[in-house]
This record gives sequence, C-alpha cells and structure tokens, in this order.
Amino acid sequence: MGTTRCECIGGVCAPQRKQGLRVKPEKGKHELVRLKGPGLFMGAHLSKQGGTNDISFVDLTIDGQSIFNLSYAAMRNLGFTQQNPYGMVLVKTGLIENVTLGFPYPLKFEKELTLTFTTNEPDIDQVIGNVIYGKC
Repeated sequence: MGTTRCECIGGVCAPQRKQGLRVKPEKGKHELVRLKGPGLFMGAHLSKQGGTNDISFVDLTIDGQSIFNLSYAAMRNLGFTQQNPYGMVLVKTGLIENVTLGFPYPLKFEKELTLTFTTNEPDIDQVIGNVIYGKC
C-alpha cells in the first residue's frame, strides 16, 4: 500500500455522504456505493425494507479486501443486535432492518471502497445504503 499522508490531523478532511438506492431489487448483487481513493471510511448504514428470509448480504470492501460480509440472518443469529466492539449493529423496526458499520478509528482506503447488497430473497421493497467518508 502507498503512504498517502492525511492533511487534517486530529479530524477528517471534507466529510461527505454518498447514498445508493435500489427499489424492488431482483435477486443478485447490487452495488450501492463506490468511492475512489484515497480516502477515509467513517461509517455506513444500510436499510432493507421487506423480504421474507433475511438471506441478503451486506458487503463492505476496501482496496479489494472484504472488511464485512454477513447476511441479515447471520447478524441476528450471531447476536449483533446491540452495541459491540466489532463495529456492526443490526436493528429491526417493523419491516425495516438497519445495519450500521463503524469502527473506533477511520479505515483508510487507497484505491477503492464499495458497499454492496446481495439478495437471495423475494419481496424486498427497497434498499438504501449510505457511506460517510472523508478525504485523506
């Protein structure tokens, strides 16, 4: 990896949000957010409305490395339904399931960051993904 120097010591330069939306997504992989580096990942949120079996996956990939990849069913089965040091929480409110990703420190990406949603379940009304990031 390169050694890009961050100019904003003690903070994040130019924080921004990028959002992706898919309405009635068909089965398969859907890219919600793609960012070109260098940059700093601060956090992400993905909400899924509807669905029948929770066999849909959230994937965060940084510079070709999968940082997070779990299904909604696995998140629930593994107990990621409350705050934890891993940096991921699943919260269900009615028909909407929300996943938040965030770590104690920003994660630096040199080349690319992607947030994707892969579904194997019917009847999803919509999926919204947000990534908060900054310049490095």
